[in-house]
Amino acid sequence: MTTYDLMKQLAGAEDYDPNSMRVERAREFIRKTLAPVCGNEMLSLKDVFGRVLFEDIVSPLNVPGHDNSAMDGYALRFADINSGGETTLKCIGESFAGHAFHGTVRHGECVRIFTGAVMPEGADTVVMQEHSAKGNDDTVTMAADAVTAAGQNRRFAGEDIQKGAIVFKRGQRIGAPELGVLASLGVAEVAVFRRLRVAFFSTGDELTPIGAPLPEGKIYDSNRYSLYGMLNHLGMEAMDLGAVPDVPERIENTLKTAAQNADVVISIGGVSVGAADFIRSLLDKLGQVLFWKLAMKPGKPLAYGMIGDAHFFGLPGNPVSAMVTFYQFVREALLILQGQAVASPLLLPAVLTAPVKKAAGRVEFQRGVCEARDDGCLVVTPAPEQGSGILSSMAKANCFIVLPLEAGKLAAGETVNVQLFSGLVG
Repeated sequence: MTTYDLMKQLAGAEDYDPNSMRVERAREFIRKTLAPVCGNEMLSLKDVFGRVLFEDIVSPLNVPGHDNSAMDGYALRFADINSGGETTLKCIGESFAGHAFHGTVRHGECVRIFTGAVMPEGADTVVMQEHSAKGNDDTVTMAADAVTAAGQNRRFAGEDIQKGAIVFKRGQRIGAPELGVLASLGVAEVAVFRRLRVAFFSTGDELTPIGAPLPEGKIYDSNRYSLYGMLNHLGMEAMDLGAVPDVPERIENTLKTAAQNADVVISIGGVSVGAADFIRSLLDKLGQVLFWKLAMKPGKPLAYGMIGDAHFFGLPGNPVSAMVTFYQFVREALLILQGQAVASPLLLPAVLTAPVKKAAGRVEFQRGVCEARDDGCLVVTPAPEQGSGILSSMAKANCFIVLPLEAGKLAAGETVNVQLFSGLVG
């Protein structure tokens, strides 16, 4: 089934309303149309930070590769420990990390050992150096309570990762911990999904490029820069097609160019019902649209569909609305198309420090500042200005206050869910 066929099937679903789609329903519809890109590339380990694994990683070895000491101290046989008092043993050598002791520890003997060093043959336990004292000869005396069980202070081969185990699955995004694990396996290069190509542009005669004088009645084109930052944060290959004036032919040509060269096309502005909002009519001509409006605030005029083989998102022109719709819908879609296994953003309960205004019948994403009180409870203070044109509210906030469809006005002291910007917003 093609994506177009799937969209037609979804459009025939019960409760389908392209002009008032519920938030969760819209997310569900979008997810059903998405499949990861097919392309991949082999890259060296230093070049894969932030990329997504194209195939499972199977461990070629045990980590650690040998039993080793977790402490500086003495390796010995637990059977030699005197449970009723001190234990004195003969020290027969040393084992360093990278330079193992060659020999066997027998009854009455021990080996000086350092953290990470290979456990000598015959030894099964390590006594910390703090619990031992070296004599004037080759003897070492251990305190009565130095160890209480065999295997203490000893790391076992394969304790972290066993040979043949699946270490990371396809779809895992590679961060700093993953880089370290891959290096510990001796992996020099891995296959990753190719970067997703995302073409974007803004529309409107009122837009003026930054660096130029600002004529009366005009505004600087800020949305493209916010969008570029969000795409860059996700590791996308961002293709900036600039600002396009409200001329249908110019917008149509830009949409065609974008769809021919990118996996995803994002426009900003022009998806409402104004006289100069041409995106909707052009999408009806060029592609297939699943929905135009959502039961949410800010960001009601959001379009999703296809132009040729490219997925299309039409974001609203108000700057806060553009950012909110990106984070609530576009971000997840891009990650799935990039091949990443995606979990829903974490929602945390927090107590309102001030009342919030809201009308029932739509989901709202208000901006706020969340912090922890001395007792550990999270509290959230709504931004004083929640207008969709107040872009500074996004810069000052650190979370979305997520207010469900059925909620109305809420008083200070009530508990709400918050979605922290950390890890979400770039």
